[in-house]
Amino acid sequence: MYILGLNAAYHESAACLVKDGVVRIAIEEERLNRRKHGKHSTPDSTSVLPWRAIRACLAHEGISLEDVAHVGYSFSPEALQAGVEAWRRTGAHQHAWELEATSYQSQENGLKFLEGVLASKKQLGEAGFRGEFHFLSHHACHAASAFHVSPFERAAVLVVDGIGEWASTSLYHGMGSRLEKVRDFTFPNSLGFVWEKLSRYLGFSRYDACKVMGLAAYGDPARTIDAFSRIMTDRSTLAVDQDMLRHESPDFSPLERLFELPRRSEPVDFGVDDWQAYAHVAAGLQQLTEEALFAVLANFDRARYPDLCMAGGVALNCAANGKIVRSGLFDDVFIQPAAHDAGTALGAAILIWTEVLGQPRNYVFTDAYLGPEYGDAEIERILAHTSLPHRKVDITHEVARLLTEGHIIGWFQGRMEWGPRALGNRSLLADPRNKDVRELMNVQVKHRERYRPFCPSVLADRADEWFDAGGGADANKYMLATSIVRPDKRERIPAVIHKDDTVRAQLVSREGNPRYYELIAEFARRTGVPLVLNTSFNDSEPIVCSPQDAIKTFMTTRINYLALGSWLVSRPS
Repeated sequence: MYILGLNAAYHESAACLVKDGVVRIAIEEERLNRRKHGKHSTPDSTSVLPWRAIRACLAHEGISLEDVAHVGYSFSPEALQAGVEAWRRTGAHQHAWELEATSYQSQENGLKFLEGVLASKKQLGEAGFRGEFHFLSHHACHAASAFHVSPFERAAVLVVDGIGEWASTSLYHGMGSRLEKVRDFTFPNSLGFVWEKLSRYLGFSRYDACKVMGLAAYGDPARTIDAFSRIMTDRSTLAVDQDMLRHESPDFSPLERLFELPRRSEPVDFGVDDWQAYAHVAAGLQQLTEEALFAVLANFDRARYPDLCMAGGVALNCAANGKIVRSGLFDDVFIQPAAHDAGTALGAAILIWTEVLGQPRNYVFTDAYLGPEYGDAEIERILAHTSLPHRKVDITHEVARLLTEGHIIGWFQGRMEWGPRALGNRSLLADPRNKDVRELMNVQVKHRERYRPFCPSVLADRADEWFDAGGGADANKYMLATSIVRPDKRERIPAVIHKDDTVRAQLVSREGNPRYYELIAEFARRTGVPLVLNTSFNDSEPIVCSPQDAIKTFMTTRINYLALGSWLVSRPS
C-alpha cells in the first residue's frame, strides 16, 4: 500500500512516499525547482502543491497517482477555523498597528489561505488520484515525523515552531503506535514568531534563524536578556507581548526603542555599524530560547518518558539542542533531520499508516539519504556533454589526498539528503586544520556573512576523543546538536570551531554512509585528524540535487575539484 504525504500550506514544500509503513523517498520541492523553501509563503500561494516532488516520488517507485491509496496533507482546515473563531471572540485581533499586505491575520487573507488549502484535494483528484484524502493536524504530523520513526517505544515529544493551525508549541506522549496530546500553547504566544520578527529586525529574512543562531556566539546575552522579558513575559507559558512583537507588521519601532538600535536593512556581519550591539541582541534571543525550552520540557514526567523527540522549526536550533542533550534530562534525544515544515510530509504519511489505519510501526529512521540517486553511468553520460576534464579514480583516496593539499572539493554521492543540512552526500569539503579556509569558503565560495561557522563530519567511533557531545544522542547523527571541543584538540581544527568553542558535528558511521566514512578514515590515516570540514553544496541557492546542479555550482564558484560518484572532475586548463 502506497501513502503519499504532502506539506504545502506554508513553506518548505515537500513530498514523501511510504510503502507498507516504510519510507521509500522523501524530497523537498526546492531541490527540484531551485527556489529556496519551494515557494514564497503568502496566503495566496497555499494552493501551489509540490508537483515536482510528487512526480519524483512516483517516478522512484514507477507508479502513478492512481496507485496511491492515501494522501495526507499536513494541515487541518477544521482546526484552523476553530482557532480563528476563538481568537476573534476574545477581541485579541483588534490592535492599533498596521499589518503587512501578506499577513495571514486579515480576514481576506485568511479566506485566501483556507481556499488554497481546500483546493489541494481537488487538484490531486484532477491529476488522477482516486484514493482517500486526509487533512491532518500540522503538529500531529510534526510529532509523528519524530516519534513514529524514532527508535523509542515511549518518549516525550515536543513540537515547537511558528504556528501550525493555531498551536505554536505542542506536547505529546508517544507510546507504541499512538501519540497522545498533553498540551498546546497557542497563537500569539509563539517562540518561532519571536525568531521570525527578530531575524528581520537584524536584517535577515524570516527564514534565517540559523544565521542569527550563529551570530549569537559573538554576543553577550547578559546585555539584552532582561529586555527580552518585555517581549516574552513568561517563559513557562511562552506568553508574548503582542504590542511589543507586532508579528506580521512592518512596524519595528517597539524593538528599536527596546534595544536602542535601528532595524537593519542589511544582515549583520563583521564590521557593519554597531555589529557587536546587534550580536548582543542575537545572544539574548538564544538565551531566551534555551530558557523557554527548558521551562516547557519541565511539563514532561521524565521518569515515565525518559527519551525525547523534537520537531518543528525551532528544533533545528542545534545550540539549544546541544544543551538539552548535555543536560542529561533525557536518556536520548531524537530529532528527525527535516524537523522544519518539510518533515510534516513524512509525518503525514506515517501518521496515516499508524494512527488512521492502525498499523504497527515498522520503520526506524537510521539515515537521511532518502532523495534521488544518480549512478556512475548516468554521471558519465552527463559529463560527456561537457568540456570538463574528468577521470574515474579511487574517489575516497584521491579526495582525501586533495583535501590534505588544501583544496575545496564538491562531494556528490549516493542519494540526496532529507532536510536542510548536508550530511555527506551533497557537501563541500575542506581540511579542518586550515584556519584560512573559513574566510575563503564564506567569501569566495558561499558568498555569505563572514562570521558564519562551518561544521565537521567526524568518525562516530572516534568522536569522543575530540568532542564532548553529552553521549551518543541520535541528534548528533544529523548535525542537530552542538558539542564542546575538547581543550587539547582546539588548536588542531580551527576551521570548524565556533566562537564559543562548540561544533555542530555529524557523527558518521560505516553502516550509515560507507563511502563517506572511508573518505574521512583515509583523511585520518594521512593527517591523524578523523574529521573533515563539511558544508552544504550550494551557493546562495538550495542544496544541489542533480549532477547538472553540481556542475553548475562548480563552474560558478571557486571550488577546486568535483567528486561526482567515482568521477573526479577538474577545471578546464
